[in-house]
Amino acid sequence: MTPSGAPRGRLAIFPGSFDPLTNGHVDIILRSAHLFERIVVAVLLNAEKKSLFTSDERVAIIREVFKEYPNVEADTFDGLLVEYARQRRASAIVRGLRAVSDFEYEFQMALMNRHLEPTLETVFMMPAEQYTYLSSRLIKEVFQLGGEVRGLVPPAVERWMSQKQGAGVRG
Repeated sequence: MTPSGAPRGRLAIFPGSFDPLTNGHVDIILRSAHLFERIVVAVLLNAEKKSLFTSDERVAIIREVFKEYPNVEADTFDGLLVEYARQRRASAIVRGLRAVSDFEYEFQMALMNRHLEPTLETVFMMPAEQYTYLSSRLIKEVFQLGGEVRGLVPPAVERWMSQKQGAGVRG
């Protein structure tokens, strides 16, 4: 066991778009970092999706937000998540569940991932209650309409969003 109590060598992957990273994501990442020796926040590369931030910017933001946490890293991946997990020798995938509506899709994905890689576990985590309504899509929508996102995203994300706004980019 490590000092944090996590089993030695256990790597988990928390995949997503993280466009932008929300306080709900941060909550799950920090709690995962206590359960696993290492957690990789894996940004899905999806060129077809219109993003506020580039994948490189999202990785930079994640690294900035978690710079004080040596067991949290940021990376990108494309293709099958289970292939990426195999390459990284991960033992688990972490997925957030905000509401019952998330469960059906996530359950199907977990079962398919288990079919493709039986040794890979999926761990479902719920964010803290105050973040259960947050989604990256909702944050982007509020931002695009000129609404306040303070307290919904980490200060670093708010700063990056303000810079985009100053550059005339609103999604």
